[in-house]
Amino acid sequence: MRSIMRVLVSTFALWLTTLIVGGSGPRGFWVEPINDDPYSPLITMLLVALVFGLVNGTLGKIVRIVSIPLYILTLGLFGLIVNGILISVIAWLSGLAGFGLHVDGFWWGVLGAIVMSVLASIMNGLLGTNRKKKRG
Repeated sequence: MRSIMRVLVSTFALWLTTLIVGGSGPRGFWVEPINDDPYSPLITMLLVALVFGLVNGTLGKIVRIVSIPLYILTLGLFGLIVNGILISVIAWLSGLAGFGLHVDGFWWGVLGAIVMSVLASIMNGLLGTNRKKKRG
């Protein structure tokens, strides 16, 4: 159940990020729906959030482990670059599918990743989806 909540939180954070960073219309950081169906923007956001979780859980972990020396050297600021790269990968994957996340450039991806991570952290903290289960 917690995983479903985290996907929903990511979806909502992605939607808010497209409003904050991209504004109205296709510029900066936006999501292009699958088709013109009224529910297609929601379905597209859910699909992009799932892809985001998969990429972040697999490729993201590998890149973060490999780049530990750069994290140490830059006092963690290299994480912004890694998140921008991951957003670019997600935009590329969704572009292959013909819908989904679009980013105008690398720095738009970095800005979108910053805003999305802050929003998701706030929402996960408020909803308690980051807390570990108490055993016993």
